[in-house]
Amino acid sequence: MSEFQLIMPKMGESIAEATIIRWLKNEGDTIAADESVLEIATDKVDSEVPTPKGGVLLKKLYNENDVVAVGQAIAIIGIEAGATQTAPPPIAAAPEPAPEPVAVIEKQMEHAAQTVKPVAAAQGNRFYSPLVLNIARSENISMSELDQIAGTGNEGRVTKRDIMAFINGGRKLSAPAATPAAASPEVKVETTQTDTKQASPQVSQPAEQKIPTAKTETSNSKIALMPGDEIIEMDRMRKLIADHMVMSLATSPHVTSFVEADVTNLVMWREKHKTAFEKREGEKITFTPCFIEAVTKAIKDFPMINVSVDGNQIIKRKSINIGMAAALPTGNLIVPVIRNADQLNLFGLTKAVNDLANRARQNKLSPDDIQGGTFTITNVGGFGNLMGTPIINQPQVAILATGSIKKKPAVMETEYGDTIAIRHMMFLSLSYDHRVVDGSLGGTFLRRIADYLEQWDVNREV
Repeated sequence: MSEFQLIMPKMGESIAEATIIRWLKNEGDTIAADESVLEIATDKVDSEVPTPKGGVLLKKLYNENDVVAVGQAIAIIGIEAGATQTAPPPIAAAPEPAPEPVAVIEKQMEHAAQTVKPVAAAQGNRFYSPLVLNIARSENISMSELDQIAGTGNEGRVTKRDIMAFINGGRKLSAPAATPAAASPEVKVETTQTDTKQASPQVSQPAEQKIPTAKTETSNSKIALMPGDEIIEMDRMRKLIADHMVMSLATSPHVTSFVEADVTNLVMWREKHKTAFEKREGEKITFTPCFIEAVTKAIKDFPMINVSVDGNQIIKRKSINIGMAAALPTGNLIVPVIRNADQLNLFGLTKAVNDLANRARQNKLSPDDIQGGTFTITNVGGFGNLMGTPIINQPQVAILATGSIKKKPAVMETEYGDTIAIRHMMFLSLSYDHRVVDGSLGGTFLRRIADYLEQWDVNREV
C-alpha cells in the first residue's frame, strides 16, 4: 500500500492558514475519491476538504481546532496496490512568514485598529489590537503580563503570533521587569461583616486594568442570573462579527443620514417585467440589483465615498466592488462582494446577486467571495423594517440600508396643482465615517441614490 498526503488547500487570495473544525472521517475509514474528509474554516467561510484519491485514512496529522498553514499535509491516506496512481502533489514550500498570517476579517480588524487611539495600559500607552486583547481576555492574561510580552510587530506591537507563543510557552515572560509600584503593592486588610456570627478578612489591592472586550464573561459575569436563564456560548462566526462591529465603532465616528424615496416607477416596472424575465432568463429579478445599479451610478458621481482610510492617508478606490449582506443558514450575516459592479448591466447584476445569495444560503461561499468590497448595501426592509442605522463594514467608509417599500399617501405636484396620490415609498439610510465623509458629501450622495431610483424609466427594457 502506497501513501498519499492530503494537503491543506489554498482557499483564496491572502489566506495563509485555516482552522480544522471537524474531521468527517476517522482513522481506518475507507474514503472514495472526491469524498470530503474534514471541514475547515477561514474567516467566516466554512468549507469541506475532499480527497482527490480514494483509499484508507491512515493518520490524522492535526486535531480539531488546530490552525494549519496552506500547503501543509493534514492527513495520510493509504492507496491500495494496483490502484491508478499519480505522483502526489508536492507540499508547497513554506512562504516567508508574513507579519500577521491570520484570517481575512482578523487582518481587517488589526489594520483598522491601527488608526484607533491606543489603549492606555497600566504601565504606559502601549497599543494592543482588538484581536490581541480578545485572546488575552479569553486566556486570563492580565494587563501587567501583557505589558511585558516582547512584541515583534511594527514599533514593538504585540502580534497574534507573539501572544500565542507566550501562551504555548507556558506563559514565561522574556523580560519580567516589574515596576516598583507593581512589585510591592500596598496591601490594606479590612474586615467585612458577612453575617452575625463571623467576619472574613478582605484584601484590598490596586485594581488591575480590565481588558476591553465585546464579549461578556460567563464565569466572571457581573450580570445577575435569574431562574430559568440560559447561557448560550457564541459560535465562532458570532464572535468574529461581535469583535468586528465593536472595532468598527471604535475606528470610525458614525453619522447616519436618511431620505425618503418615491419608487413607484421602479415597482411598476418590476411588476411589468418580472414574470417574462424569469421565463426568459431563468432568474428572478428582485429590487437588489436595481439598488446596486443606483449606488454604482452615485459612486461615479461622488467617488470620494469609494475610499478607505489608512492612518492619515485616504485610499481612493478605482474598482467599485459592492458588498451585499446575506443571511446564512445559522442566522448569521455574511457580506459577499460583486466585483466591478459598475461594469455589469442589470441582467449581469441580477445573475451575480442571485448566485451569491444562493451560495450563501447553501454555505458554499469561498473566501474570495467576501473580500475586496469597497461599499456595502444591507436590506433591512427584508425584515419589515422602515429604516436602520447600519455599522460600517471596515475598512470601507459608508454603508447603505434600504428599508421596506410601503404604499403611502404623498403630495404630488402636477400642472393643475398639488394633489394627494397613493405612492410606493421607502426610506434609505446611509451611515458614513465622519473622519473623511462630511454631512454635505454623505447627504448629497444619499440624495443622488434616491434620485436615480425615483427617475427609473418605467418603459425600460430588460
